[in-house]
Amino acid sequence: MGCFASRQKETGGNRRKPTSIGDVSVYVPGLRIPQPVEFSQSLGDQLPKTLVERLTALRTRIVVMANQEGPTITRTRRKTQHGGSTLADLHQALEDYLPVLLGLTKDGSHLQCKVQFNWVNQEDEQEETAISNVWYEILSVLHLMAMLQMSQANLLLLPRGSSDGYHPKISEENRRASIDIFLKAAGYLDCAVKHVLPQFSTELRRSLPVDLAEGALRALCLQALGQGVDIQLGMAIDSAKATLAVKRRLSCEMVKYWQQAQDNLMNLPLANGWGEKHSLFVKWKYVEAKAAAYYYHGLILDEGNTEKSHGMAVAALQAADECFKESKKASEAFNTSSPTSRTPPFFGTMKYLSEKIPKETSSKVRINRDLYSYEKIMETAPTLPDFALALKPDEYQLPSVDASWSEASLGTKNTSNHM
Repeated sequence: MGCFASRQKETGGNRRKPTSIGDVSVYVPGLRIPQPVEFSQSLGDQLPKTLVERLTALRTRIVVMANQEGPTITRTRRKTQHGGSTLADLHQALEDYLPVLLGLTKDGSHLQCKVQFNWVNQEDEQEETAISNVWYEILSVLHLMAMLQMSQANLLLLPRGSSDGYHPKISEENRRASIDIFLKAAGYLDCAVKHVLPQFSTELRRSLPVDLAEGALRALCLQALGQGVDIQLGMAIDSAKATLAVKRRLSCEMVKYWQQAQDNLMNLPLANGWGEKHSLFVKWKYVEAKAAAYYYHGLILDEGNTEKSHGMAVAALQAADECFKESKKASEAFNTSSPTSRTPPFFGTMKYLSEKIPKETSSKVRINRDLYSYEKIMETAPTLPDFALALKPDEYQLPSVDASWSEASLGTKNTSNHM
């Protein structure tokens, strides 16, 4: 693991940042773009020609597709000439590449540090990072796979015109599918943190761009889980069977996911617009989650029969109202930061809460202040309940090394026996 080289460029023109990324329900902080690699120069005298050609073909396909898409695929639902999704095709290309790539790690392979892999960053000040270590390439592939999933979730969660021709809606099918996608994305990132980062020496970790720092990977994983819970809460709001207790638990869990995401990003030097926007998105969703949690906590406290519980209910609802107002400002700050974006009209959780929070807060404050003296109404928001986090990443494991490596090894042995 000691044999590596790192090269970072300040300029070169490969990093492209759009001025606008359109409608955003799920923020994706840009797609890191792979740059061409000459496997034949590094591995030509180490591996059979067919294996080198296969690695080259698989990676070249990814380079071409990723560069065509640019740093973001949030703008449109692009289709391939055969009617497939560009997102799905690029994801499939990465899945095809990974088992063959992993052959370079086989049995502590001396080939791990032979090839210099170069990627264009999005959140780091440095434009590109090139490192001669196959684990850097594997980490970059997993990160890109996760970002493609998040991009797909964003497309699913953009409201579309409904049959009534009035309110844009998101179908039940899309909402359920998006939760599965969030868990899949979180699984890739969780695997990256638990199983790939430990392969790096301390020195090599310091060479990684901020896009691939442990805090950034953990924050993205927590974002995926937090957005998954947000969808669950929206579905609970639409369900007549879901109790207030269920809605409070989901909203309190959502607060914890976003708070932990924010904590992980706090000390990272996020830059280049994408990174700054990433921080603003997490801040916005954290405050928005608190608005929901205080709202449902307040409604449950108001069911109590004591003066104290009613006072705490008013304080919680006032906190919900303040957080909701703050979330609107945070949303505006996010959308106006470069690259600019738009937030779709309220739907799901926030559509419901945008109507309920101001009305309930005003009503409960008026009623309780009529019943009790001003001094007895709590002015400090009560502590939110602490629930265990239920939503977990999918368990993703790196695939087995492709069979072509065994064939290559056998071919090498046969060649040596004939010598």
